[in-house]
This record gives sequence, structure tokens and C-alpha cells, in this order.
Amino acid sequence: MSSSSSKLDKECPYTIEVVQPEDTAAVLTMLKTFFFKDEPLNTYLDLGECKELEEYSVKPLKDNCSYKAVNNKGEIIGVFINGLMKKADPSDPVEKAADSCSHPKFKKILSLMDHIEDQFNIFDLYPEENVILDGKILSVDSNYRGLGIAGKLTERGYEYMRLNNISVYHVLCSSHFSARVMEKLGFHEVYKLNYADYKDGSMFKPALPHVAARILVKDVDKAKSKSTL
Repeated sequence: MSSSSSKLDKECPYTIEVVQPEDTAAVLTMLKTFFFKDEPLNTYLDLGECKELEEYSVKPLKDNCSYKAVNNKGEIIGVFINGLMKKADPSDPVEKAADSCSHPKFKKILSLMDHIEDQFNIFDLYPEENVILDGKILSVDSNYRGLGIAGKLTERGYEYMRLNNISVYHVLCSSHFSARVMEKLGFHEVYKLNYADYKDGSMFKPALPHVAARILVKDVDKAKSKSTL
């Protein structure tokens, strides 16, 4: 592609839309190209092709609060996959994500996620909340970075929160770069687990600067009625 056509593509307008069920295959194609292979834990474990990861990644789409950036050719150039976190009933049995995973490498990642959930419950920090928006995956096509797409995708999340009376946006970042993006968008850290402190540091040793899994949150509007979702 010539430099002039690259410039034209980068300057093209884009729209932010809700991810529809029929977008699942296109979303997965994008994640395989721009997210899975660069995610530091996936890279460290040399995860490779993993159907369990793909299923895990698109599972939140059913909550209808994920957003895509679409260029003027109809191509998905960015996506923010969100899900709804609902306060658990204390009497409900605790389900571990790793228990049902048969892929040995991805099971290690899910075990880390389970460990973090055991160590930190966001609803303890926000006891008045019943539902929290959970940002699962934010990914932008590398050819379109620097156009504010991540910010626009996140803003649509704020709109969803206001419409549904949700006050808190939660993200778990395994990547230093993802956490930096969220901090630039106004999120702040509420939990941090250094990989060196997890199972004596022997499980995950991703390349620098990825040294920790961090939970960041943003309070969008706390002076309103609670969600009934």
C-alpha cells in the first residue's frame, strides 16, 4: 500500500456502534490479528490457537454492551468488549473459571483471574452497587491508532452506564500498555498483583514492562438511582 493511500485510510471517518451477534466472526478475526498475539500472558505462555480463549473473549457479547469502531468500508477497526458484573448472592456456589477449562496453558491464565477474584471483590469497594460494567478487551487495529478510537469506544460505555443507572466501570489489565491507556482515560487503580508475587513468581514472567495485573475503575456518576439490570 502506498503512503498516500495509508494516509487516506488513517484519516477516514469511523462510527461507533453496538457489536451485534452477527459480528462475532469479524470481532474474533480482529482479536486474532491485533490482540491475542500481543497480550503479554498469551505471549509468555506461547498460547497459540486456543478455542477456549476465543469462546471466553466473545462470551460477554450477549450482554449487548460491547462496541465496535467501523470505518467507511464497513471494516471493524476497534472493539471494546464489555460485560455486566452482578453482585453475587452469598448463598450462591462459587464458580471458578479455570475449573471447566481443558486447555492447559489457558487454564493457567484463568487460574490467575480466579486468584485475583479471590483476593479482591469490587463489590466490597462499592457495596451500594448491584451491577458494574466490566471492560474485558479493548483493541484497536494498529493501522488506525492515534485517532482517539479507544476513547470513543469507552465513551459509548459511559453512555450505556448512564442509560442503565450503572456507576462504576471496571477493567482488569494484564498489560502495562492497556493500563496506561485506561489511566489516560481517567481510570484509577484499586488493586495490583505483581506477577513476581503470584505463586512465588514462577508462573508468569512476561517481558518488561509487563510486571503486574491491575484493576482500574472509573466512577461515572454516583448521584443517581441504582441499576435494575
